[in-house]
Amino acid sequence: MASANLYDFKGDLKGKVELPEALFGGPVNRSVLYDAVRMYRANLRVGSAKTKGRSEIRFSNAKPYRQKGTGRARAGTRSSPIWRGGGVVFGPKPRDYGFSVPKKVKRMALKSALSDKSGDENVVVVEDVSMEAPKTKRFIEFLEAAGLSGRKVLFVWAGFDENVFRSTRNIKGANNILASDVNALEILKADTLVLTKDALSRIEEVFA
Repeated sequence: MASANLYDFKGDLKGKVELPEALFGGPVNRSVLYDAVRMYRANLRVGSAKTKGRSEIRFSNAKPYRQKGTGRARAGTRSSPIWRGGGVVFGPKPRDYGFSVPKKVKRMALKSALSDKSGDENVVVVEDVSMEAPKTKRFIEFLEAAGLSGRKVLFVWAGFDENVFRSTRNIKGANNILASDVNALEILKADTLVLTKDALSRIEEVFA
């Protein structure tokens, strides 16, 4: 069974905690991870790239020069794509890049990502995280004491706490996510997964 180091909020090692076998002990399906990550990244794309076609260029409709007698190729409009400043042929247009995969595939990808992280011993559990006011320094001290300083860390919380989120948002490489919103892409982007005990229970309740 997979396990993770258990720390208090001071960064002192308290022992080990067993991770749910249903989430952290399964096989890593690379094909499913690829499909899920491609979906999440595609859904993040804005799709606002836009170029003007020849019908959208603001030029006079008059012929640039007369049809015959100039020795040049005939031309009907300045907005032609072969002219400088003319329209773009087959240019990008605003579009939606998003697509979906079945719910079972997303859940399988999540379990694969969690199992991959636990296999590399990059899952950490922390207890007694409480903030009366935003204080970034306390989280920096915790990361240094736990040996996580300089790593990309994903904090997973059971519920939203404004003081906690405001304390961690200025830490380079640190990111926050709720246990109910955790997904394969965010897990794979991080070097280390830091969960509270409540968040671990919440993930098991929702996804196991």
